Amino acid sequence: MVRIAVAGGAGNVGQEVIDVLAATKKHEILLLSRKDAPTGEELPPGVTWVKTNYEDLKGLIETLRGVDTVLSFIVAHADPGAVAQKKLIDAAVRAGVRRFAPSEWAMRVTLSPTRVLSLYYSHANLDLCRARFDYMPWYEGKALIREYLKELNKDKKILEYSLFQPGLFTDYLTYPYKSTKHIHPMQTPIDFGSRRMLMVEGSEDVPITLTTAADLANVVARAVEYEGEWPAVGGIKGDELTIREVIDLGKKVRGEAFQVEKLKADDLKAGVVRATWLPRPDHPSYSTEQVEALAEQLTAGITLGFASGAMSVSDEWNRLLPDYQFTKAGDYLVEAWRGKP
Repeated sequence: MVRIAVAGGAGNVGQEVIDVLAATKKHEILLLSRKDAPTGEELPPGVTWVKTNYEDLKGLIETLRGVDTVLSFIVAHADPGAVAQKKLIDAAVRAGVRRFAPSEWAMRVTLSPTRVLSLYYSHANLDLCRARFDYMPWYEGKALIREYLKELNKDKKILEYSLFQPGLFTDYLTYPYKSTKHIHPMQTPIDFGSRRMLMVEGSEDVPITLTTAADLANVVARAVEYEGEWPAVGGIKGDELTIREVIDLGKKVRGEAFQVEKLKADDLKAGVVRATWLPRPDHPSYSTEQVEALAEQLTAGITLGFASGAMSVSDEWNRLLPDYQFTKAGDYLVEAWRGKP
């Protein structure tokens, strides 16, 4: 049995992970949230809601006493300067926590603007690029925490950690339909619902990792019990397709060829989306007004991120858990779209 604290556990991805952890009936789980526990909702067995103030370091330390593993789902853009997550790390160290998973759950790196269309590089060379977030600045808090953890362990191992990176959730490609219990359907430049796609011209052969939320949650549950040392970079490669292959898969799944609009990188870098439609990436942490105001900037950044290879992740956890069978994107999407208009 492991005592686990899940920071930001009331969010979409956190709840998916908590459900799988609770279903094992092996762990004591603390759900840390700034909010009061919802009334009338029953938590899964073994889960305790703890209202948390991330500004109170002493209180955080007491909360984490006896905890083996902390999983953080604190939303990066809602934590300017990564202040809350740094406090969480400091408290974890002082409380004697063994393992920490920072709020990653997505991409690995993006390339600098001068290289966005340099698609001749080998896939392996992406590992040589600095962890920059040129196109998706709302993820900059992730970069700050990566450096914070790296500096923490600079001289000796203080806190074991892993950057869990699954790429793009396959579940987002079922928009506008919900395909999991907790993940909020979110429109992206890859719109299976309306059979259309936005992409940077010349990026057809760039790979995108597609991992289901269920596979991510199952890997995290196994990682908690993993007896070896966690890898600092923890890529989770559910499936990987090039942008060209995603377009072909869309035709297979939806029965018609996609309307593909190829956009210029220079326009997107200027925050301009010259397309016939504009996705609304309505993440639950944004208000409706914020989504409307930021839709063009978010779409430009996501589209450039796809083209840069930011959503193609490594496979450390695949190799450490060789018996786990990941869900193929095609199998998942064929079933998810079956019978839908």
